[in-house]
Amino acid sequence: MLPEHEPSRWPLPQDFVQGPVVPPPALWTRPGVVMFFNLECPSCISRGLPFLKQLHGEFGERANVTAVHTSRGHRLLPLEDVEPQLRRFVTTYAKLPFPVALDLSGEVAGAYHTEGTPHTLAFAAGGELLRSVYGSQENAQTRLTYLLEELTGAES
Repeated sequence: MLPEHEPSRWPLPQDFVQGPVVPPPALWTRPGVVMFFNLECPSCISRGLPFLKQLHGEFGERANVTAVHTSRGHRLLPLEDVEPQLRRFVTTYAKLPFPVALDLSGEVAGAYHTEGTPHTLAFAAGGELLRSVYGSQENAQTRLTYLLEELTGAES
């Protein structure tokens, strides 16, 4: 079941290690996805972020794609340990082409009721939460792809 919150209350972090600061989904003029991940999460690194990169390639012009590194469900490390490693990963190793935010405390992920990482949320333009998907299995990826195709009028 989707969380019963007002879209305007769903924040996004203001600390971005890459890309411009992304406004909350309530202010989006196009649909999009937000994936919560952690560098210590093997399925985030091996399946979740590559999938998000694929979505950006397919829908980047028609949909918002944002990643949020969160400590929710993981070790709470100080900023000076996390931020340089995350910046290096995003720019040098993974070469992620979309905005990446840092939710150091895990509070933002908590506001979205994430179950762990990776956890992807799909929003309509204007911030209505349409789908909340925990995990990176193929069927979860397929559901998100079909939803974005439907929302953007695209066909893969």
